[in-house]
Amino acid sequence: MQVLIVESRKPLARLWAAHIRRGGMRVQLATTQAEAITALREDFFDLIILDVELDGGDAFTVSDLAQYRQPRVRVIFITARDFFSDGSIFALCRNTCACMHRATAPDDLAAVAQHYAAAPAA
Repeated sequence: MQVLIVESRKPLARLWAAHIRRGGMRVQLATTQAEAITALREDFFDLIILDVELDGGDAFTVSDLAQYRQPRVRVIFITARDFFSDGSIFALCRNTCACMHRATAPDDLAAVAQHYAAAPAA
């Protein structure tokens, strides 16, 4: 299973990647919108972990492109805010499978990633 992590904070992205790799998944990192778009053009992913507050661009642009180029890919949005706690992100982005807080324990994020990367897309 192939996972793309789109996170501007490199130490955090590396931490998440290490925990996800322990579950046997392959991980590619992108720290900007441009890097994420390049990755989506060059490779196929089962899952994208995408920070809503992406410093190097717009997370929703990445999600939209992923939905267009890889319609079966799922996205776990990560946020440090409570703005999407009402579930509205699921209406904004069809490929959203989860929305988690940035402070979520890396092992918990890895378990959710393992679940959604392995499950067949609807």
